[in-house]
Amino acid sequence: MLAEPSVTVLGPDPGHRKCILNGNAFQQDAITSLNGWQYAAFYSPLSPDRPEPLFVHVARRKLPSSDWQVLVLDDYPQTTDDGHNTVQIGICPGDGTIHLSYDHHCNVLRYRYSARKLAKYPGHFEWKADLFSPTLDYLPGLPSSHKHFGYVTYPRFGSMGEDMFCSFRDGKAGLGNDHLYLYKADAGRFYYVGAHLTGIQSNPYVHGMDYRSGRFHVTWVYRDFVHYEGWDDPADTKHKQQAGPNGAENNHDICYAYSDDKGYTWRNGHGDIIASLKDGETITNNSPGIVAIDIRKGEGLTNQESQAVDREGGIHVLNRESFSGGDLLWKHYYRSPTDLWYRVALHVTDGDHTRYFHAGKRGRLAVSRNGDIYFILPDATRSTISILKTNGRFYSHHYDEVWTGSGLSGEPLVDIPRLEHDNVLSVFLRADVEGAPDKKNVVVLDFSLDST
Repeated sequence: MLAEPSVTVLGPDPGHRKCILNGNAFQQDAITSLNGWQYAAFYSPLSPDRPEPLFVHVARRKLPSSDWQVLVLDDYPQTTDDGHNTVQIGICPGDGTIHLSYDHHCNVLRYRYSARKLAKYPGHFEWKADLFSPTLDYLPGLPSSHKHFGYVTYPRFGSMGEDMFCSFRDGKAGLGNDHLYLYKADAGRFYYVGAHLTGIQSNPYVHGMDYRSGRFHVTWVYRDFVHYEGWDDPADTKHKQQAGPNGAENNHDICYAYSDDKGYTWRNGHGDIIASLKDGETITNNSPGIVAIDIRKGEGLTNQESQAVDREGGIHVLNRESFSGGDLLWKHYYRSPTDLWYRVALHVTDGDHTRYFHAGKRGRLAVSRNGDIYFILPDATRSTISILKTNGRFYSHHYDEVWTGSGLSGEPLVDIPRLEHDNVLSVFLRADVEGAPDKKNVVVLDFSLDST
């Protein structure tokens, strides 16, 4: 069992909103670390007495346990009650710049970045808002007229050695493509790599994008497009509903591809080249060998749940299936380094009794420094989080429930660099405020894994 975590509060969560903005599975990332400091980004009001508007807050602390320092970017009020419009944070290891993108659901790009070396030598900088640029509608190095900056959803950042990638979707639910950009530390600017994933009467929904040992991995599902009245009207907003005309019931198939040149050339799991972005090619629904697990529409498959890559190059995906209309259960999908795929329903066994985990809000999986796999799972019916563990040194069907906590909600996010470097599982969540049932805080739970 895990020891009880230390819990720190980042700030009040805007619980008066209908939609959750702090803690959604597609945020890559809301919490991350570099060079012994941890960073988190979240929305909160300027004062508990004035719940609107919201503003991007960016926090940092020196690890392992210093107090959080929080700055507020109060020049951009966030007013749209839409759970897609989250904030993402990324750090380029090579030049120490911190990057933020926020408030998108088919909107013009909203992005800002920090002074160089801020995360490389954090102790040299006083933590204040003027370290960051104003909100920009472009990525540095590219013009605001770049055609993909006008209709952005689901931005994400991630390190690629000394460099950093950015990706996002353009188009609408069920009818869009994913675009990839590379930020080069030595140049201090972005380059457009290309449309790495293209939907044909569909759109790809990415579980995660991870760069490990020179290889860039991506898994995704497709969502087929269902035409509806007014779908081609430029003023159409039906697709921006929280449960719009093209919902998760149209998701199908878990797909996989990888790149060994930072996203310019893509291969399927068998090693065959399927797209050269330098030549204007892209991965489409028809690209050979991309379907890893064949799952039909209507089987409960969700979008953008979770992906992790272990030190041996094994790919782990968390998602769910309903087994032909039966119970909707979480499943662990695993690709071995030899391109064999497996899947098993998450469960724990006590003697002759096996208990399966019914899928609720989207969960998170992550690989520890020791190579163990952790699954952080929100309960389907209660404000409870369970953590499961399996031995990641080989593919195992054995899972242990190592912690359960109550009064917690949202879709958990994990600081992957800290987990891999310090063997500490930092989980970003929302927590109930004791004595105030209608209020929540944005919190970080820190589990030390060295004693497990």
